[in-house]
Amino acid sequence: MPDLPDNAPGNAEGCADTGEPAQSGGDIPETDAERRRRRAQFLRDLAEARALRARVQPRRAKAARLRHAMRMRTFRW
Repeated sequence: MPDLPDNAPGNAEGCADTGEPAQSGGDIPETDAERRRRRAQFLRDLAEARALRARVQPRRAKAARLRHAMRMRTFRW
């Protein structure tokens, strides 16, 4: 089996980017605050990745913005 990097999904030793131990199975249920903190970090990373993609591929990003705007204009409440 190949060695996985510290932050790989299958690695049970821990998360390298947060320094927190990985949740295994169902040892201790995470609190709402921990879940919200992880979700906020994920959303920040996602926004950063989207901004990077928009800078690297401006034509594709513009087309995606236009498609999204069209979807929002034709959406019925």
